[in-house]
Amino acid sequence: MPTECSATLFEFPPVEGRHVVAGFDGGAITSDAGAMLLGQADRAIRLTERFAACFDDQRTAALVEHQVGTMVMQRLFGIALGYEDLVDHDELRCDPVMAVLASKLEARREDCAPLAGKSTLNRLELSRPEPTRYHKISHNEAAIEKLFVDLFLEAHQRTPEQIVLDLDATDDPLHGHQEGRFFHGYYDCYCYLPLYVFCGRHLLVAKLRRSNIDASAGAEEEIVRIVAQIRRRWPRVRILLRGDSGFAREALMAWCEANCVDYLFGLARNERLQAAIAAEMVAATLESMQTGKPARRFKDFTYATLDSWSCERRVVGKAEMTGGEANPRFVVTSLKPAEAGAQHLYEKIYCARGEMENRIKECQLDLFADRTSAATMRANQLRLWFASMAYVLLCALRRIGLAHTQFADATCGTIRLKLLKLGALVRVSVRRVKIAMASACPWQCEFALAHSRLVNTAR
Repeated sequence: MPTECSATLFEFPPVEGRHVVAGFDGGAITSDAGAMLLGQADRAIRLTERFAACFDDQRTAALVEHQVGTMVMQRLFGIALGYEDLVDHDELRCDPVMAVLASKLEARREDCAPLAGKSTLNRLELSRPEPTRYHKISHNEAAIEKLFVDLFLEAHQRTPEQIVLDLDATDDPLHGHQEGRFFHGYYDCYCYLPLYVFCGRHLLVAKLRRSNIDASAGAEEEIVRIVAQIRRRWPRVRILLRGDSGFAREALMAWCEANCVDYLFGLARNERLQAAIAAEMVAATLESMQTGKPARRFKDFTYATLDSWSCERRVVGKAEMTGGEANPRFVVTSLKPAEAGAQHLYEKIYCARGEMENRIKECQLDLFADRTSAATMRANQLRLWFASMAYVLLCALRRIGLAHTQFADATCGTIRLKLLKLGALVRVSVRRVKIAMASACPWQCEFALAHSRLVNTAR
């Protein structure tokens, strides 16, 4: 009798006398079972529903297989799960867990998958502010920008006494001939120069800009918009703007002073500023020579530029000697000396803005916010918003479901690796859908706790 064999089985060395074979015949299996937690986080804050409401669909309803809400969910969840390119969705469109999350196990047409492929999603990303004959889906830019701030406000159960808004510009390198590309001398590449505004971990603004501009260009308009929206909800909250020297501009500081908004910005050094802390620099140099360690001194003084500032402002100078080299630094602020002394102002308040760099890295490295390879700036801005909304969704999962766990401060990439990328067998019957995850998963307790918290929040 001939030996039974299968061309689809792969043989491996035996273990304890047992044959080891493998094959792609497991049926409906997913590698993203943890995405069910994303679905619960989405229900808790209604993110995809509200984001989809920012789009207008003028397609003929009877001919539509994939609704805008489903496509928005698919794109956001795909980014959160690590699928940065639209081409990934030609396989992901058949994933059983994604179908469950979309509440669409089967398509209406026999020749169609439950979810959209790359071509359909591409039409979503190429949507315009106004629908046209060939672009039936449009999006409302103002509504999307407003949604970021609304989600930030709703994340707080109580009105805070003070919030700190961090501003920063970063490079988004370009490797093609996209609209608006320019060479940036500081970053030494062709790039965009997006503007980000964070409040702690919360993302409020992600604005794509050309790179042939000043780092602060458009910052005043964005701050005016979000401060007005915040104060409509929290009229008495104290607001502090914080940024590097690229934002120490007269227009922005004057607006803050006129609208009861505090600011703390880095200040580019010059000969006059360095002369003002000359004595402190000498003292720091002598101390460093005596101890062989870095030394620093601080000085609090008022300063005004020769022609660009409208008034004198408080400046704190740091005279530092480190590694045998002088390292003077300056900040300008509206905060009074009685509120924050010079050293505390610089070391505890200003230097804390460095944490924002980690948030930008999460957006760009973990959630692919720098994948701006579309031809137009409009499409690339929408791509940036999709990545930013995926960040907001993961932040909601972290804030609501993972508080006081070992993942409470984990990055988006770590949460994805530990809790979302879980293999599972999906069994669909008449009465239920069973997602059977690995019994040996080491993070079962965190998964169960996150699920319980998210379900209670969504009720």
